Amino acid sequence: MTLNEAETQQLRLEARYGTASDFSPPFWNSTIDSLLNHRSIRSYLPKPLPQGTLELLVAAAQSAPTSSGLQAWSVVAVQDPQRKARLASYTGGNAHILAAPLFLVWLIDLTRLRAVARQHGNEGEGLDYLESFLIGTIDAALAAQNAVAAIDSLGLGSCYIGGIRNQPQNVARELQLPPETVAVFGLTVGYPDPNVITDVKPRLPQSSVLFHETFSGSAAEDLSAYDDIMKAFQTKQSLPKVGWTSSVAKRVENADALSGRAQLSGILREFGFPLK
Repeated sequence: MTLNEAETQQLRLEARYGTASDFSPPFWNSTIDSLLNHRSIRSYLPKPLPQGTLELLVAAAQSAPTSSGLQAWSVVAVQDPQRKARLASYTGGNAHILAAPLFLVWLIDLTRLRAVARQHGNEGEGLDYLESFLIGTIDAALAAQNAVAAIDSLGLGSCYIGGIRNQPQNVARELQLPPETVAVFGLTVGYPDPNVITDVKPRLPQSSVLFHETFSGSAAEDLSAYDDIMKAFQTKQSLPKVGWTSSVAKRVENADALSGRAQLSGILREFGFPLK
């Protein structure tokens, strides 16, 4: 290994945690490098994706693990500008949905499994339980993250849109979703605008998330130091300097902080999910 390679690895780790790394990686390759260099992209060039890109990303998504092989997810690819605009309005007005040439809406999809069960002579009662809903959620997230890894490897950019859950009824009508399907998040995809610099956002220190043998919790000093790291990042990105703990406390303060999503359990039942 050359010194340049070692320096590159440490720079990647330092960017990811906002501080010098306290370990030396025993392995490194282009996949690890791409994963550690990930950042959300919200500014895109007005440039269409090459033909076949969508299908390649879906193939990558379908290569993710899936619980019991159920594949309890689907995805709707939206490219029509008017439909993207309507969906953006349902999410709180995320402008990058309009700018990106492709908007992927990831679904929990139990309707396909229900149909398969009925074809085999049963009603698929197991789909009525929270476990099946969780399987769909996890499957969709794993598939989408595989797609994001592929997107990064191709030099493209993406950004998850949790706001797709703000107005689920409107989203369902727009996408003509059948019962027992629901949009869990969106994903913008496109060529990053090189004139808009987006840095890697630091994550919590490993001491806050990695425990050995038994859970021991996060140390207060870890979170205090992380607040300082995030304030430095926010300053660099010309964002309000509020740190991490303050933004988290505000985000979970009450039902109003959930941007309309506090009603999701009732809406999901309207969509045909019993959630026993």
